[in-house]
Amino acid sequence: MRRRALALWRMARPAQVLLILAVYWLGAAMALARGAAADGDALLAGAAVLLPVAASVHYANEYADAGTDARTERTPFSGGSGALADLGLSPRVAARATVGAAVVAGIALAVAVAAGVPATTLALLAAVLVVGWAYSLPPVRLVARGVGEGTNVLLGAVLLPAAGYATLARPGAATALAFVPFAWLVVPNLLATHYADRAADAATGKRTLAVRLSPRRLRALGLAFAAGYPGVVVLVAAAGALPPLVVAAHALALPAVAWAAGSLTRRRSPLPAVAAMATLATTTALAWTWLAHA
Repeated sequence: MRRRALALWRMARPAQVLLILAVYWLGAAMALARGAAADGDALLAGAAVLLPVAASVHYANEYADAGTDARTERTPFSGGSGALADLGLSPRVAARATVGAAVVAGIALAVAVAAGVPATTLALLAAVLVVGWAYSLPPVRLVARGVGEGTNVLLGAVLLPAAGYATLARPGAATALAFVPFAWLVVPNLLATHYADRAADAATGKRTLAVRLSPRRLRALGLAFAAGYPGVVVLVAAAGALPPLVVAAHALALPAVAWAAGSLTRRRSPLPAVAAMATLATTTALAWTWLAHA
């Protein structure tokens, strides 16, 4: 029982869940900064749905990638949690956890409806669950069809912050535009994360860009995204989607972006790219929060 409890905790990937909550809050803080009324009950109810949704998606990934993760050398940011292999447990543990967490999410969703959480938020969170499963699980298994990176961007940089925003206000074109720089940085983060697992991914049919591109071309792609990041921020700001303080918050990620660009394919750990993405999520969430209370 202890081994299973420990495995469930590790497979849920608590550090990633914290980042997921930060991105959910990023969307909510943006809505508050733009004049939306605060609704703590709705935000908490939405988060109560999001937590089991995130856990279910992570469990599904652990189940689907049990064979892949057993072949690779893990880092703190790639190769899955390793809980099944480390603790000698069957992938069925992850499969049952996937379903169990989804049931909890369904119950939380029913409570959220009663609490008045907007239907848009709940639809977005339901989409996170369905698309998150489709990323890993057959028969869809999007990561094996060459669209894994795009799916990840959609999940983490569009649907997730949009759900936070929609809890307090109706998202519009300006909302989506404000998410573009974060979505832009998710791509090099994925390149670095997948590069660490490229051999195991290739052996198990995962068609990531790190598998399909040579290291030279992958590095060129990462450099292109890093070089383009400041321009993307300037363009989005010029369109009126980012206030000056938030632009400054985006600039704070530049050192980590440069570090990530210089290390892609030259070091196995994706730490620099993860640091860039996490820095941007944190600084922009704090900037929007400050503006909301200014």
